[in-house]
Amino acid sequence: MGDYRDLHMYKKAFENAMLIFHISKSFPPHEKYGLTSQIRDSSRSVCTNMVEGYRKRRYPNHFVSKLTDSDMENSETIVWLDFALACSYITKDEHVDLVERFEEEGRMLQHAIDHPEKFTIHR
Repeated sequence: MGDYRDLHMYKKAFENAMLIFHISKSFPPHEKYGLTSQIRDSSRSVCTNMVEGYRKRRYPNHFVSKLTDSDMENSETIVWLDFALACSYITKDEHVDLVERFEEEGRMLQHAIDHPEKFTIHR
């Protein structure tokens, strides 16, 4: 099994986090320590939790636990996107596109959670 960077779900999560970073640059300055920080942190945490689980993939329960953390952060990012839309920081079209991306990531995470044997190390 290769490096975590070879995982399709990691690549998509990283791409999504970078999209959030670039889009959130246009958020108002007064949101720097609020919405901007929160949405960036949650989108990045999808990746970091995934990597933590991948590094412990010898232990399927730990792997699944970290992926459920990733899924939680992924869902949190969608909520922040809802706030960004409600505050008119992003357009409806941007919201739809981003939510679809994060929902796709959620489906990938759920697949890995449901089938850890495809990712874990067998002794």
